[in-house]
Amino acid sequence: MPARIRLQRKGKKGQPFYHLVIADGRAPRDGKFIERLGTYDPTTDPATINIDFDRALYWVQVGAQPTETARFILSREGVLMMDHLLRGVKKGAHSEEEAKEKFQTWLKDKTAKVEQITKDAELSEKELKKKRLEDERKVNEARAEALAKKKAAEVQEEKAEESTEEVIEEEAPKEAAPKEEAPKEESTPKEAATEKPAAEKKESTKQDVTAAKAEKAEEDAPEQKEEKAEKDAPEDKKAEKDAPKAKEEKTEKDSPEKKTEKTEKDTSAKKPESTEDAKADKESEDKKEE
Repeated sequence: MPARIRLQRKGKKGQPFYHLVIADGRAPRDGKFIERLGTYDPTTDPATINIDFDRALYWVQVGAQPTETARFILSREGVLMMDHLLRGVKKGAHSEEEAKEKFQTWLKDKTAKVEQITKDAELSEKELKKKRLEDERKVNEARAEALAKKKAAEVQEEKAEESTEEVIEEEAPKEAAPKEEAPKEESTPKEAATEKPAAEKKESTKQDVTAAKAEKAEEDAPEQKEEKAEKDAPEDKKAEKDAPKAKEEKTEKDSPEKKTEKTEKDTSAKKPESTEDAKADKESEDKKEE
């Protein structure tokens, strides 16, 4: 098997880093190698490549077969371009000096392109940051406008409510004043004609209502009398029961014993009065005789 130009994986998990080596095609990827040509770091933009140009050109001229990624690395660094020009020199298409001039012009163009790519990447990052900031600014402005609209709408609603309340307060006394001060409008003949039957209807309805009330009162009168009689009946019975008792009490009070007591008291009260009167009469008679 011929020698191959390939990559050996190094670095941490998620942070790959490769070595560009010359190894036997039958050896494992990370096994023994013949020579290390350089390094390759794909985590940067653009990828960073550091190789030994002369040794890489030698192994290409010898016949070492590069892998796809290794071919990309070698073409970017100009190893394959130099090998192509040297083959032309061997065939007599151009001299070595012309080959070197062509290689230098190609290398300048390639480096300029790489530099432009790096600048574009930096600018793209800056532009992305600017775009993000602008997007954020636009979003913030939209939110601020929405909040301002909501606040303005709330203020307008409050003002409208206040104005309606003021209008209602102003209209309330105005409506009351015309009702009190409004003069009676002269009724036209048509209005008078319409008012008369209305008044007659009201009077007839009142009479009907009074007649109905009188009929109800007449119907309810015997029932009320019966209820009163039923209520008064037990009271009369009680009076009849209590009448003999009252008579007995009176007879007991008017018994002869009590009468004698009364006469004795009256006589005892009258005796001293009669004796005093007799004495007074005698004294008056004696004075007359003298």
